[in-house]
Amino acid sequence: MTGLTHLDEDGAARMVDVGAKAVTAREAVATGRIDMSGEAAKAIADGLVKKGDVLAVARVAGIMAAKKTADLIPLCHPIALSAVTVDFDLDGNGVTVTATARTAGQTGVEMEALTAASVALLTVYDMAKALDKGMIIGGVRLIAKSGGKSGDWRAA
Repeated sequence: MTGLTHLDEDGAARMVDVGAKAVTAREAVATGRIDMSGEAAKAIADGLVKKGDVLAVARVAGIMAAKKTADLIPLCHPIALSAVTVDFDLDGNGVTVTATARTAGQTGVEMEALTAASVALLTVYDMAKALDKGMIIGGVRLIAKSGGKSGDWRAA
């Protein structure tokens, strides 16, 4: 009907059959940012947020989220992840997160990397909202992927 892989010939949603695809090493990297007041950024940097270590909690939340992606995104396949990393770059105006997901499988891990980055950012917001309710989350996007039939891709 539309050529979209998640729709059948009648236009109904379906999970794509990846059974015949080759198992390959796959990796995806996603990023995003939360902008905040200088006061909130300094409190995070100095470890003074009352809820605890913001970046440590956000890192664990991002990793956990990557592992739960198929539970959150209806047509995603459950994937045995071999690695998930969540890294932060804290500056005077906010935090940039970079999440990387890896597997050896029949489908990619783009959604897992995007989910990890998104939930890590949401966790930063939750941990620091008492300091700045006006924080802005944005720029969540895939920046690179490798493996699979479509090969490597990198954002411009």
